Amino acid sequence: MKRSLINFVAFQTGWFACVLSAAHGAPWVGFLVICVIVVSHVITAEDPTHEMRLVALAMMLGLTFDSILLNSGWVRYPGGMIFAGIAPYWILAMWALFSTTLSLSMSWLKNKPLLASFMGAVFGPLSYLAGQRMGAIELLNFNSAMIALAVIWALAMPILTRAASRPDGVSKFLPFVPLQQLHGGDKR
Repeated sequence: MKRSLINFVAFQTGWFACVLSAAHGAPWVGFLVICVIVVSHVITAEDPTHEMRLVALAMMLGLTFDSILLNSGWVRYPGGMIFAGIAPYWILAMWALFSTTLSLSMSWLKNKPLLASFMGAVFGPLSYLAGQRMGAIELLNFNSAMIALAVIWALAMPILTRAASRPDGVSKFLPFVPLQQLHGGDKR
């Protein structure tokens, strides 16, 4: 319970630091805050290898989905762009940050894919809307962006909660990672 509360507070701290710093033209500040939180989470996790792979999966989903949003013209990120057409580094950090909640403060969603999908469809877009209100992003075509975000998060949440539910769940989405590595050589 204590770890879940710390995890929830760390997530909120990282989220606000990243959104506010992006909104004020210094996305690297929030990025650094999130790096500290994610690294601390991974090294203190019961299974650091599994958590690191979960972070990698979340970042790959974020890179894909947020780059699609960017290239569709539905979302604009005022700062943190390294390459044109690719989601900014700070939004990928936020996906990594989100993944740290899946084994702790949001672990109650494990093995509940329909609920995870519903929660993603509702709260994913609301998070981006909050980011817009704080000045970190712009939803250029509001209705299309909100629909796309609902679909993206309705898909991402069950994938991520499934991957978080057990160590071999990540290997289902990261097929290049041998199962033996996830279990430290144990072929369970």
